[in-house]
Amino acid sequence: MAATIKLVLPPPQQSTPGKQTLHPASPWISCKPISHGGHSSLGITSSPHFTSRPPLSASISFDPSRNFDLTLFDDDQDASDVAPQPMPPSQGRYEVVIDNGIIGSLDLSPFRDAMPAGIIKASDSPASADDAKQLLERSVGFTINYTREDPRDPRELSEFPDVRLWFVRLDAAYPWLPVVLDWRAGELARYAAMMVPHQMNMKMGVVFNPEALELFVMKKVFVVYSWLKEQNVSKARLKTGDMARMLGFGIGNELFDLIDRK
Repeated sequence: MAATIKLVLPPPQQSTPGKQTLHPASPWISCKPISHGGHSSLGITSSPHFTSRPPLSASISFDPSRNFDLTLFDDDQDASDVAPQPMPPSQGRYEVVIDNGIIGSLDLSPFRDAMPAGIIKASDSPASADDAKQLLERSVGFTINYTREDPRDPRELSEFPDVRLWFVRLDAAYPWLPVVLDWRAGELARYAAMMVPHQMNMKMGVVFNPEALELFVMKKVFVVYSWLKEQNVSKARLKTGDMARMLGFGIGNELFDLIDRK
């Protein structure tokens, strides 16, 4: 039976300038606060029977210093909270080091070189299920040694077209990469900033285009879930859902059920 798509939020209302109201276009996603250590996040309910509630304004931001915050607030409130300090890089993670030369030549060899010998096969996937599990356990991070032509250039790395283009090529070659990134150190959020249109905000850092972020997350859900199952990784749904939740989205089992029907 064909799946129906319906809006689950009330009609949009005018919001305070500088704030954006999200209106997901899928029955598996809707606005709902999710608590993360005292901060509210924008989430997505797993139930298609979402209870109507007043629209909320959501500020989705990524601080270029690797902080990431999804702040939920009413129209009468100011988004005064700032993103918490990022956690340090995970010990033992695979570190990919790139610089201007690597970026300018769109050279992906630093990624392959950072991996243990033989862990990435010719098809650009882990050589075995054990290799995939090793990547998931140790995670991957990036050190970007980028020298600006003008030292006074205030732009952040995610604003430089050549840096973003390198990450776009990396994502095309390894579309499953987001699930093995060092999430806790902010690598997933920074990766998303390289892929998703956004604007700079003096207070919050990078503010994503909400519709573009939703499309990016859903595409990665489809790719990552299928990849995890191919690698025989246990709890593929949970791992995929955790990845989406790190970017403020919750994925319901109904969507995974549809994917599994093929």
